[in-house]
Amino acid sequence: MTGPSDRAGSTGPRTAGPLDQGKGDDPLGPSTTDEGPLGPPTTGAGSLGRLSLNQRTTASWSLPEAVDGSVAAGLGAIGVWREQLAEVGLDEGCRLVRKSGLRVSSLCRGGFFTTADPAEAREAEARNRQALEEAAALGAATLVLVPGGLPPGDRDLGAARVRAASAIERLVPYARELGVTLGIEPMNPIYAADRGVISTLAQALDIAERFDAQDVGVVVDTFHVWWEPGLSETLQRAGERIVSYQVCDWITPIPADTLLARGMMGDGHIDFPAITRWVARAGYRGDVEVEIFNADLWSRPPADVVRTMAERYLELVEPYLAA
Repeated sequence: MTGPSDRAGSTGPRTAGPLDQGKGDDPLGPSTTDEGPLGPPTTGAGSLGRLSLNQRTTASWSLPEAVDGSVAAGLGAIGVWREQLAEVGLDEGCRLVRKSGLRVSSLCRGGFFTTADPAEAREAEARNRQALEEAAALGAATLVLVPGGLPPGDRDLGAARVRAASAIERLVPYARELGVTLGIEPMNPIYAADRGVISTLAQALDIAERFDAQDVGVVVDTFHVWWEPGLSETLQRAGERIVSYQVCDWITPIPADTLLARGMMGDGHIDFPAITRWVARAGYRGDVEVEIFNADLWSRPPADVVRTMAERYLELVEPYLAA
């Protein structure tokens, strides 16, 4: 997957990091005080302007808390989840984001439209049209589409992928009307049965390329694509269709609940410098969103998680964004 020139500057898996250390061991000092979180890390010469906090990384934070935490950490953007948005309401969510000055790097999520039942398909389309309206109101860079898995009792992956493509086609006119780009997220094959029948970036591009690039693109999530053969070439093929770059690590051993298998950058096996270079060479200039599903991480103070996220981004991702 990588050649010598692409691996320069990369690091191997970490055995411990600030999330595993006591406050007295943190080289940046304690990340919280009685008055609240401190500012972003002061080490390194990089910028956090393109760093985005996906809300699932700090799952216990409400949308107002995530907005405040992102601003306090000096981030430039936030990835909003529809569930937390619904808790405050669309109007209030839009007000919070506008007041904060943060960009919305993505709205998560639409999709889950592989059903073969016509009535369920209509319901899924209605949900996705509502998600498009929310993305437009927020000014989100993209609406992330998670295709969905196999319907109960169904074993025909090919047919499910065809239904996903057809569902996207039906959404395109409304997305264009609202000025929202649909972002197809390929998912690691371990999720093909229950979450994502589109398993590779190449498969996602096969669908996206049927439409104008301003209407349909692809989401590049390191957790899902790091293993993919020929990834460098496929990212070059994607080019302007890359509408979101999401980062987190592949850790082992994989937990029993595979949905929670993501790790903090640098704690696992993914070569972030190499993949980031490839994404930058493909022309991507948008935000870099950290999306981590991990029960241990969710148990930590969210401000500490954001601080470590920023530190790892400055070390492993930001220096490689200039192709």
